Amino acid sequence: MRVSVHGVRGTLLALPLAVIPRLRQDSGFSAVELLIVVAIVGSMAAIGLPLSSGMIDDMKIKGDAQGLSAAVAQTKLTAAAKFTRARLFLNLAANTYRIQTWNRTGTPGWVNANEDLYLSDRAQFGFGLATVPPPNTQVSLGQAPACLDDLNVEISSTACVLFNSRGVSVTAAGLVATTQALYLAGPSGTYGIILGATGQLQVWHTTQAGLSSWKQR
Repeated sequence: MRVSVHGVRGTLLALPLAVIPRLRQDSGFSAVELLIVVAIVGSMAAIGLPLSSGMIDDMKIKGDAQGLSAAVAQTKLTAAAKFTRARLFLNLAANTYRIQTWNRTGTPGWVNANEDLYLSDRAQFGFGLATVPPPNTQVSLGQAPACLDDLNVEISSTACVLFNSRGVSVTAAGLVATTQALYLAGPSGTYGIILGATGQLQVWHTTQAGLSSWKQR
C-alpha cells in the first residue's frame, strides 16, 4: 500500500507505508540495544579495574624503592658535606624514614635533617615472600642494624644506615660496614636496597621466594 505525501514544492511522492515507521526507528537506539552496550562496558570494566589496580600498586612500591634508594644516597652526601656522621633513620612500625645528622656543636646528639617521609599506603618495611637475600649481597636476609639513641641505647623497631664524616658506610662502632640492606614489601613483591662496602648502591626486586627470583633493577 502506498500513501501520497508532499515533497519539494508541493510534488506528491508515493512512499510505501513500511518506510514511514522505519524512518522513526532509525532516529535512536532501542532499550535492548542500550542494555547490551551497558553489559559489554560493565564486563570490560570488571576485567580492566583489577589490572589497573595492580599496575598502580606496582608503580607505587617501585616509587617507594627508588625514593628510599635516593634517600640513602642523599644521606651519604649530607655526611660528607657537613663533615659529620649522618644516618637514614627508618621507623619500621610507622613505615617512615628521615635523614639525621650528629650535632657536633653545643649539645651532642642526633637531629633531624628533614621531615618524615612515608611509604605508600600498601607498602611496608619487611621481607614479604623473600626468604634469602639477593645474590652476592648478604650472608642472610636482614634489615640494617637498629638505630641507637644519643646514649647509644638501641631503639626498637628501627633500622639505620650510617655514614661517617667522609661519607663511608660504617657500623655504630665506627668500623667500615660490609653490606647494609633495607627491605620493603607490597602486593607486587619485595624490594631490597643494598649498599655494598665499596659504596655501590643496588636495587633488587623479587616476587617470590628463592635466590634465583631476585632481579636487579
